[in-house]
Amino acid sequence: MSPSRVVSLVPSLTESIAATAPGLLVGATDWCTHPADLDVVRIGGTKNPRVDDIVALQPDLVVANEEENRAPDIAALRDRGLNLVVTSPVTVAEALDQLDDLLTVACGLDRPDWLVQARAAWHSTVPGPTMSAVIPIWRRPWMVLGRDTFAGDLLARLDIENVFAHHDERYPTVSLDEIRRHEPDIVLLPDEPYRFGPSDGPEAFADWGIPIACISGRHLTWYGPSLVEARAVIIDGIAAAATV
Repeated sequence: MSPSRVVSLVPSLTESIAATAPGLLVGATDWCTHPADLDVVRIGGTKNPRVDDIVALQPDLVVANEEENRAPDIAALRDRGLNLVVTSPVTVAEALDQLDDLLTVACGLDRPDWLVQARAAWHSTVPGPTMSAVIPIWRRPWMVLGRDTFAGDLLARLDIENVFAHHDERYPTVSLDEIRRHEPDIVLLPDEPYRFGPSDGPEAFADWGIPIACISGRHLTWYGPSLVEARAVIIDGIAAAATV
C-alpha cells in the first residue's frame, strides 16, 4: 500500500516530495526551506530530530539520508517500528535513480515531470567551463569538498576539476596555505552548509588573483527539483565571477 503520511528528514527530499505530491508530507525538519510555503509539523533539525514527535505523527514512511542524518537517529526510528527509506547518492546518476525509486516505488507516485527534466538536463553533453576549483564548505577551520561527493560529481559533469577530489577524506580540514599550493583556477563558495557570501569568505582569497564565485548551495548539493536548473545556475555564477 502506498503511504499517505510521510515525514522527511532531508531538505532536498522534502522539496522533491512536496513538488510531486504536496499533501503527502506531514512533517519535515526545521531546515526544510523549499517550497517556501511548506506547511507541515517541524520535527527538529537534520542532526537532532525529535523521535517522539515523529512517532506521534504516525507516518507510513520516513525518508532520510545516510550522510545528512545520524545513524543513531535512523536506528531509533526503526526501533520504534517506523518504515524508512534511506538514500545515499554520491553521484548525480545515483541521485536521479534513488529519487525515482523513492517517488515511484516507495511513495507509489507517477514519475514527475521535473524528474524527467532533471534527467534530461544532466544527460546532456553540453560542456561547462574547463577549470580547477577548490570548494570550501566551512571555515574556522577551513573544510573543503574531497573525494566521492555528490557535489564533486556534479561539478565534474561541468568539466570543473575539484583539486581535492583525490584526498583520503570526503570533507578534509585544510589550511589556506594547503589550498593555495593546489593552485586552483577558481574558488567556489556555496552558501551552505556554511553561509558563505560576498562579505564572509571571499576576503580570505582576495589577494590570490583568481576568480571567487559565491554560488547557490541548494543547486550544488541538493538532489531534487533544483537539478533542473542547477547546471545553468552554477555555470552562470562562475561566468559572472570570471568577468569581475
